Amino acid sequence: MPEDKQPPAGPRAARKRQAIVDAARALFLREGFGVGMDAIAAEAGVSKVTVYNHFGSKEALFTAVITGALDETFDDDSSAALARLADAEDADDLRAAFVAAARAWVHAVRANQDVAALRTLVATEIHRFPQLGEAWRGHGPSGHHPAVADALRALAERGRLTVPDLEAAVVQLYALLVFPHMVFGQYGAALDEELTDRLITSGVDMFLTYYRA
Repeated sequence: MPEDKQPPAGPRAARKRQAIVDAARALFLREGFGVGMDAIAAEAGVSKVTVYNHFGSKEALFTAVITGALDETFDDDSSAALARLADAEDADDLRAAFVAAARAWVHAVRANQDVAALRTLVATEIHRFPQLGEAWRGHGPSGHHPAVADALRALAERGRLTVPDLEAAVVQLYALLVFPHMVFGQYGAALDEELTDRLITSGVDMFLTYYRA
């Protein structure tokens, strides 16, 4: 899609866009990144032209699939925890809200098998399709989990945290809370619940020690 061309807008276009993302996700998981755009269009019930009008390239479509999968890990409990995090008033409540949000986030990430499968897809296909990794990396850390980035930004705007580099802060929070499960999961192992909770509480303490205003 040319840079000056905007994707279709409006309720009907939004429904088509979601249908394309859903179809692409199912086919990427079933057949890998090599699946053709014709197949994705057919699965979504639209023309290939419509797919390109919305996304421009398969890499952009894959990025939308990844972003959607990450966003949906936030169920109602997770979203409520993040809202409490952004609205925390005093220092003690900030830590408690952070721990609650972290527990909800980590639980959602561990439970979402599609996200794990998509992550594995990137790792297995990266040598054949280097543009796949570029598309994901180009989306930026804060774009990989917008809800987390938005919560940190809100806390900084309220003066609760000092976050001079939002991208670095998101990656650091990932590293403390989520990356251990990703690494162990890639090897078919899992961290038990007791160790997971110790990592969450100590990770929150380390993060707040550095970023608390």
